[in-house]
Amino acid sequence: MLHEPIHTITILGGRDKDGVPEEQELILRSGDIAVVVGPTGSGKSRLLADIEYLAQGDTPSGRHILLNGVVPGPEERFGTGFKLIAQLSQNMNFVLDATVEEFIRMHAACMEQWADSPEETGKLAAQVLEQANRLAGEAFSYHTPLTSLSGGQSRALMIADTAILSDCPIVLIDEIENAGIDKRLALEILIDRQKIVLMATHDPILALSGHYRLVLGNGALRQVLRTSAAELKLLEQLRAADKQLAHIRQMLRTGQRLDGVEGLFSR
Repeated sequence: MLHEPIHTITILGGRDKDGVPEEQELILRSGDIAVVVGPTGSGKSRLLADIEYLAQGDTPSGRHILLNGVVPGPEERFGTGFKLIAQLSQNMNFVLDATVEEFIRMHAACMEQWADSPEETGKLAAQVLEQANRLAGEAFSYHTPLTSLSGGQSRALMIADTAILSDCPIVLIDEIENAGIDKRLALEILIDRQKIVLMATHDPILALSGHYRLVLGNGALRQVLRTSAAELKLLEQLRAADKQLAHIRQMLRTGQRLDGVEGLFSR
């Protein structure tokens, strides 16, 4: 395990796909959300991979990643014990033959601080399930087999598990907009746990929900934008519209007709 908590992560620029220097340096701190945006093929996934690998000029981008301002050692980069970084990919599928409760308890039992405390493990498992069901479009129980969870339920479980059980100070998320979960609540849960979150997305609501927007192009970090006050006002309008769309989706899912809602967005 690391000797000190991770409070900052620094991204030192490398080069773009044409070898042009990436003249950017960014320091992210505990509780920060950085949203990675750019067209398909712009290098969003490469940036997340560089952070996951704690790159030291040994990836195609040539970037360097620092932890608390210093170069991570071999234990942090290649050790098989304590992990610094949790990653939530676009597709979450379980193959483990276990129930939701068994999975949560197994994870808790692997954590040193809770391994010998069944009572505390039970409390944590209850928190994970509660938060996961707040995120998911449809609730599930302790006894639900992992393999029966939908994509959205699986993502909700992993976000709650990462926030509550995982010691990882850095969380990488590759597109959660199509996961069928409460996106705003997912970010709030991670922020409350003082995680450093980097999230690649094409969703304008998520893009404006971060403290920073990292704009990628041709494999390089082109701009670092801090979300402005005007953009935060726009974000509230987008969230209101998204809430109305969510209401319509729910009506469709439950077999209701949409007669009478045609003027919903003109109010």
